[in-house]
Amino acid sequence: MNFSLDNKVALVTGANTGIGQAIAVGLAKSGAQVICASRSDCSQTLSMIDNAAALTLDFADPMAAREVFEHRQIDILVNNAGIIRRNDALDFSEEDWDAVMDTNLKALFFTCQAFGRAAIKRKSGKIINIASLLSLQGGIRVPSYTASKHGVAGLTKALANEWAVHNINVNAIAPGYIKTNNTQALQDDAMRNQAILERIPAGRWGNAEDIAGAAVFLASDAAAYIHGNILEVDGGWMGR
Repeated sequence: MNFSLDNKVALVTGANTGIGQAIAVGLAKSGAQVICASRSDCSQTLSMIDNAAALTLDFADPMAAREVFEHRQIDILVNNAGIIRRNDALDFSEEDWDAVMDTNLKALFFTCQAFGRAAIKRKSGKIINIASLLSLQGGIRVPSYTASKHGVAGLTKALANEWAVHNINVNAIAPGYIKTNNTQALQDDAMRNQAILERIPAGRWGNAEDIAGAAVFLASDAAAYIHGNILEVDGGWMGR
C-alpha cells in the first residue's frame, strides 16, 4: 500500500488555521506540494511547510475557484473552508442562512466542478470534503450549518457516483468535536463542554492534527478503492 504523496500537488482551502492548517501540514509531510488557499493570511501555515504556496480565495463568492484548475495541475483538492452562524431557529436571519450555504455548500460544489473538469481529462484526482458530525445529526442552534453539512455528505456521494469511473475518488471526513475557532463557544460553555466530553468515548476533544492522518490516507493510493465514504473521526462519538 502506498501512502506517499510524492510528486502530488494539493490545494487545501481554509488552510490558514485549525483543521485546514493541520491537513496542509500533514499532506506536506507525506510528500505533497501544498497550495494553501484562504481569504485570510496563510503565512503561519507556510512557515510550517517547506514546499508550499499561498493563494487568496474568498469562498463567500461561490465561484471563487472557477479558474484555479485551468492553468496548473492539482491532484488533490481538500474542501475545508467553511463558516458557522449560531442562533435559535426562530430568530435565524436570511442573511446568515445564505452566507453559510454559499460558503459551505455552493462554493464547495462549484470548486469540485472546476476540479472535476480538469481531473476527468487526465483520468485521476482526489477530492476530500470536510463534512461534520452534523452531516449525520441535527445539532442545536445551527440550522444553516447543519443543512449545509448534510448537503456536503450528499454531494460527496453524488459526485463519487458520477466520477469514480474516471478514477477520481470523492470522499469526506466528518470531524467530531475538534478544538478550533469554530467550536470555541462550545468549549467556553462549561455545561455544554462537560456534556460533550461525557459523550465522547475517547474522553477528550479532538485536535486538528487528528484529522490530518485521515486526509493523508484518503489522498493516497492506499485509498484507491474508496468512493463516496464519509469517514467519521470523532473519538467514538457516533458509535455510542
